[in-house]
Amino acid sequence: MSEYDMKAVTDLAQVLRRSAELKEDLVAFGESRPFERFLDPLLSEAVGPEDVWDEATATNVIDHFLLQYRLPDGNTVADQFVTRRTDLTDADRQMILAWRDPVEGLFEVRSGHGDSLLLLNLLDDLEYRAYTNAGRTALRRIAQGSFLSARLVALAPVPDAWLFSGVMSSYLRSTMPEIAAAALDLATRRPDLVFRNPEKVEQGWRSMCEDRAAFTTFFGSDELILTPEETEHRINAYYRHRQHSAVSGQRTVSPLGDQPTAPEPPLFTLSPELAEAETVGVIYDQVDGLNFYADYGSLRDLFANPGLPGRKHHQDLLRTYLREKSITPLPIRRLAAAYPETVDTVFQKLLRQPDFTWNEHGNALLRRRKPWYVESEQRPGVSVIGDRLSELLRNRQF
Repeated sequence: MSEYDMKAVTDLAQVLRRSAELKEDLVAFGESRPFERFLDPLLSEAVGPEDVWDEATATNVIDHFLLQYRLPDGNTVADQFVTRRTDLTDADRQMILAWRDPVEGLFEVRSGHGDSLLLLNLLDDLEYRAYTNAGRTALRRIAQGSFLSARLVALAPVPDAWLFSGVMSSYLRSTMPEIAAAALDLATRRPDLVFRNPEKVEQGWRSMCEDRAAFTTFFGSDELILTPEETEHRINAYYRHRQHSAVSGQRTVSPLGDQPTAPEPPLFTLSPELAEAETVGVIYDQVDGLNFYADYGSLRDLFANPGLPGRKHHQDLLRTYLREKSITPLPIRRLAAAYPETVDTVFQKLLRQPDFTWNEHGNALLRRRKPWYVESEQRPGVSVIGDRLSELLRNRQF
């Protein structure tokens, strides 16, 4: 081994030791009294049936709390730890702050080497060289070809190195069909995990554009107002149409939960809130993707006739659309564009601001009411399955 290689190994060993020390200090800091009122409710959810304590789940809850949970001031526990520990070096701060963006996934073990594993994330289709600061014995029994459910954090300042964080779960190679199904489900529910890979973001936008075009062709519009029963019936009809027309080897998961490799598409059902609404708005936007909105028909009635009788109910509905974090600015923008002659009157009456005009004040209103949308980076509304996961799905037994 060359002198350079020896130094690299030594530096890595030192970084791993330091990471263990810092993580231990961070855990103690996060479990201290000032944070109990935030952590305790999260830990209570980790108690399983019959009040049995699930230690692995609790450990991962604590790990998420330390690195990702947003405190009232908008910072994480890790942020506060770095601020209060004035004895930390710049390298220490760099390491801890890098932990705030973990990689979650289901990984296939490609190979092992000493205290590290080469992993392929089935969600984002990227490889990760992952180390442990718990000693080599922690990885010794993990076989090539097996699978892991794990969280990884960057091992700064070592380039392209990652560190296991929290508790990982290992699965034998024989569990491949179940792992593939779980990865597909996770990719559908959590597209943010897929889009760590920039290539998947580009593929997602292309796939969503194609699916939106098919949706518009099928329905004759990208916006519908239906009863809940009509919504389920017609969306399922579209879903079956897309399933039957899918080409062999398609790798896109539709926003409806499409699994193109399955012989029959699953039934699409509305959430209880939408199922109880008078009408459901269905909008397939080129940026926000496919979304469903409760009582969208009533909201449209308000914009069509701002002076309609009993409009207080409709105004309360508009307040809900403005207030709820689960609703993007899309439906309000759509209605403002569809009714330019009445939109000013609608908001003047709602806000009791006679000088309000949509063209002058509309964007500022939406930025103020929905800052989370303005500040977040827009992602495609569909997930894209990677090459390896596609292969596993084709090989599994149905």
